[in-house]
Amino acid sequence: MRKNNFRKLKVKVLSSIMAAMMIFSLGGCFSSNSNESSSQDNKQELDAEHNETQNAEENNTEQEILSEEKTLIKIGALKGPTSLGMVNLMEKSANQQTQNDYEFTLVGAPEEIVAKITSGELDIAAVPTNMGATLYNKLNCGVNLLALNTMGVLYIVETGDTIKQVSDLKGKTIYATGKGSTPEYALNMVLEKNQINPENDIKIEYRQEHAEILPLLVSGEAEIALLPQPFVTAAMDKVPNLRVALDMTEEWDKAVESQSGLTMGAAIVRKEFLENNKQAVDQFLDEYKQSVAEATSEETLEKTAELSQKYDIMEQEIAKKAIPECNIVFIEGEEMQKTTQGFLEVLYDANPKSIGGAIPGEDFYYKR
Repeated sequence: MRKNNFRKLKVKVLSSIMAAMMIFSLGGCFSSNSNESSSQDNKQELDAEHNETQNAEENNTEQEILSEEKTLIKIGALKGPTSLGMVNLMEKSANQQTQNDYEFTLVGAPEEIVAKITSGELDIAAVPTNMGATLYNKLNCGVNLLALNTMGVLYIVETGDTIKQVSDLKGKTIYATGKGSTPEYALNMVLEKNQINPENDIKIEYRQEHAEILPLLVSGEAEIALLPQPFVTAAMDKVPNLRVALDMTEEWDKAVESQSGLTMGAAIVRKEFLENNKQAVDQFLDEYKQSVAEATSEETLEKTAELSQKYDIMEQEIAKKAIPECNIVFIEGEEMQKTTQGFLEVLYDANPKSIGGAIPGEDFYYKR
């Protein structure tokens, strides 16, 4: 009886072992196919997850860029060489292709810029270089010089043929703009160095804007004028018998014996704005530098001239002729300080009021 039970148990165990082996064998085949399929499914799932993650990261980056706040910088400039150097930046700003948001104000007279900087309506402005020094003194060191943007562009023009040298101006009447800024002080310096008293030996009729002088030349009321480029080119286009009599940059160099350059214009910034927005100001300088490079390049001259008309600075054809004569530059850092300091020292020696009564200190010059 016990033997029979043992045999039955042995059969059951063997049967169980055989069954298990068959299941294992079948399971192995199934598992091989199943694993292969599972591996492929897992790969597809991982690829899908990777793509989703990558797309999410890209979307997040785009959203970060779109949501990143830009700094609004309010910029003022005179209609002339300084604004010609900015037109490419103005266009990029209008197309939202700049690192900051820029709001531009173009005016005809320096006094308008001074009032807006003083009141805080503007953050950055392109002004006559000596006016930057005057504001520094007036506002208790409240502005900084960022970059020089225009060198000598002043000329004496006449409708006749009588002015061959500075001494020929004695007893004449000159129509000019820029009273209280670089043109007035540069003219006075040159006259005095040539033994002409600006108050007694010559009559200077100042007008607020360059555009006011052109009709006077056309009508013949004005025969001699002190004008900067690009207005010289514009005037010569309208007045056929107008000619350049004297290059004031050359006359300045003679008068000061080449001690300093005649720097006409510069970009300044309110000190408070600079202190609170240094990165944005540095970005502006990079973009302004590029704008000047485009304005002074032969390859992009046509485009700059076109933008000049678009932004109501000057007719396209006139701008195309005038821009190469405008001496538009971008000078910053140590070179800016060296050039400016020499210029301001010459003006101070001639008339301290021309730069606000004192030569600006080292902190006037911004060096990034």
